[in-house]
Amino acid sequence: MKSGIKIEPCQRIYEEGAVVESWLHIRNDGEASAAVPRTDSLVLELPQGDYELLYYTSSWGNEFQPIRHKLTEEVHLCNQTGRSSQGVHPWFTLIGPDARIMTGTIMWSGNWAIHFEPHANGLCVRAGIDESLLQKTLMPGEAMETPHVAVAYAASGDLNDTSVLLARVGRAHWIPACGATDSLAVEWNHWWVYEDKIIDETVFRQNVDIASELGFELCTLDAGWFGPSDAEVSWFDVRGDWDLVNEARFPSGIRALSDYTHAKGMKFGLWCEIEALGQKAHLAIEQPDFSALRDGNPIGYVCFGNPAVQEWAFHVLDRLITDYRCDWVKLDFNLDPMAGCNRVDHGHGAGDGLYEHYVGYYIVLDKIRAKHPDVVLENCASGGLRIDLGMLRHTHTTFLSDPDWPDHNLQVFWGATTMLPAHACLHWANSEWYGENPNQVFHPDDPNVTDYELDLYVRSAMLGGLGFSQRLPDLPQWIRERYKAHVVTYQQLVRPFVREADVYRLTDQPRRDGVGTRWAAFQYDLRTVQAHLLFVFRLTGAEQTRRIKMKNLKPEIMYGLSWDAIGCAGREARCSGEQLMRDGVLFDELREMESALLHITEIDCHA
Repeated sequence: MKSGIKIEPCQRIYEEGAVVESWLHIRNDGEASAAVPRTDSLVLELPQGDYELLYYTSSWGNEFQPIRHKLTEEVHLCNQTGRSSQGVHPWFTLIGPDARIMTGTIMWSGNWAIHFEPHANGLCVRAGIDESLLQKTLMPGEAMETPHVAVAYAASGDLNDTSVLLARVGRAHWIPACGATDSLAVEWNHWWVYEDKIIDETVFRQNVDIASELGFELCTLDAGWFGPSDAEVSWFDVRGDWDLVNEARFPSGIRALSDYTHAKGMKFGLWCEIEALGQKAHLAIEQPDFSALRDGNPIGYVCFGNPAVQEWAFHVLDRLITDYRCDWVKLDFNLDPMAGCNRVDHGHGAGDGLYEHYVGYYIVLDKIRAKHPDVVLENCASGGLRIDLGMLRHTHTTFLSDPDWPDHNLQVFWGATTMLPAHACLHWANSEWYGENPNQVFHPDDPNVTDYELDLYVRSAMLGGLGFSQRLPDLPQWIRERYKAHVVTYQQLVRPFVREADVYRLTDQPRRDGVGTRWAAFQYDLRTVQAHLLFVFRLTGAEQTRRIKMKNLKPEIMYGLSWDAIGCAGREARCSGEQLMRDGVLFDELREMESALLHITEIDCHA
């Protein structure tokens, strides 16, 4: 009997520029079940020439580590961890003959593969899910879509050009809108200073009081709020018991904290790892059919390939949002599902459990957004281990990484913006950690902390969504005042640029390990108002002097440059667009770990 499998290549070309989105629609039109053959969402045959490949490896606290080399033999990028950016990010760039550049990204949150195969006549690029990662059988009349792949092209050889294209299309077509102000609310989250057992309702209220005074707009209750009423229980063990509130820590309940936060004029956020299933969770006993199993053994999550899990998860999230009046939900995922669930009583087969898990999870996220269109959904996975445009088609923002010391902040933001718009990138200013991390050594009460270092800590987080995780009641008064000033700057000046501007990286990628460039600069080009922002950071070990050359200005136009008054005494200057692009702005007075923020606008010389 002939196979009834029909494969239809699909493609969407976006008007903003040379961006193509491709995938396959596969359907079984036969009368018997049929196995799906190899599925490459993208297949490109490129001409002969010298190609250079750029991609990023990734692990916890080590996201967006650049790898760059000449493509002289086959290279196979593959993720088998079950989380899209654990091990390697689903992104690549090829710089080819005549400096032409192509940037691609797989829009999928699970396992994936990208193959670069030089041959006698050129280079073949294939991207999708290999047959080793997905074995799927379609019943008669059943259909599926393969993960989408987006590719951007530019003739300039400048990575900024493909990044800008992807960001514009992302803002306009891929990443859901959810009230511009809400999606970039200045956040306080308790996690790093009050991990799990340390948080309680008294501590949360005390921090809400100070957050309100500092002008923050959102307070998020992270892990530690749920489960049995036991002050010593670990959040990790009882994930899944979202119907229980740990009344030993929160005797007044979560709604009382939400109401208190709202009464202070701020939004209320709540953390939930809806996919996870802790070893001691009551849910594992009450609903054994929910658990994802691999060869009969629990993997640690509930399988969204099971329609009953989808229904349960929707009702849980709907109840949390409604009962607790949540304005923001932080959705975390702290495990590697690898190949995923292979039990066959969930409505999926033995070889497609992880694929169906993500399809089901996307469905639930879309249902929640439809019912609660003003609630922000934040994507997180042990920090930045599931950053992809598949997840960001169903959520509003993504957390870039758990650690957030300045060098690390700048490295991950540089990498993330090669495929994401700035408004979808959330990170925190240098946090005050309760746990051990040799790089997270910021203590606000340290007498050696300088005002300009503090400014750099905050500005390195202003590049996208801005958040803090510190003991707010213990902050020295001078730091409180400085934070208040930075929050106003972010809200009034920076935030409109983060929402809509094109981002240009004006230096090489800064590195958390101190290797390479020790200057970092980012230009925000807000075309709608013909204005720009320039962030400049001089890190430890940087040379004394650096010229920062800008991009995409009008050569004949005069521009006014105004330094942010915090730490810069309101300096001003005038330069032509030609000068700013050819010669740049000279920075020769910044100290190590000092930064600058410049607002650049066109001047009407005839006024």
